[in-house]
Amino acid sequence: MRRVIDTVGDLGARGGRAVAPDDHYGALVRSIVGQQLSAKAAYAINARLRERFAGRPPTPQEVLAEDPEQLRAAAGLSRAKVSFLRSLAEHVVSGELELDRMGELPDSEVIAELVAVRGIGEWTAHMFLIFHLERPDVLATGDLGIRAAMVEHYGLRKLPTPERMTRIARPWRPHRSTACRFLWRSLDNTPA
Repeated sequence: MRRVIDTVGDLGARGGRAVAPDDHYGALVRSIVGQQLSAKAAYAINARLRERFAGRPPTPQEVLAEDPEQLRAAAGLSRAKVSFLRSLAEHVVSGELELDRMGELPDSEVIAELVAVRGIGEWTAHMFLIFHLERPDVLATGDLGIRAAMVEHYGLRKLPTPERMTRIARPWRPHRSTACRFLWRSLDNTPA
């Protein structure tokens, strides 16, 4: 990691949050919308979604009250993402997902709670922990960028398994989230 840190240099200040620190629902809506999209496309779709709801993320009740096809067309969402947003809203409204408790739960419980929602996988849960809850010791084992950076910087022949990533990252504890940020940034510094 020393070579990666020296190459990347100062990470600088983290960018401003897209949603308030206590708006866990809004952060998850943004994450679902942005899954498997370029940053530019995710930003545009999130902007259209917020525009439909007076410049803010929709509430769970608003998502459930909205006609799914109208929401899809207005925001440019896929049918799958509309169903994922509805699943999140249903879990919150029913009380199955208590977002107010997220800040108090250990990482493993946050992940377990979130992946119970259709459309939220371990990767999204890791991103929520790292970027929204700002947990310091999360290793994003499912992130292709982290895996690719490990191949490059650790001389691996193929993408590492989560188990191998965990072994490599053992010395980074309790700062694996910061190590992930350095690895992501190192990909920006790699010559074409």
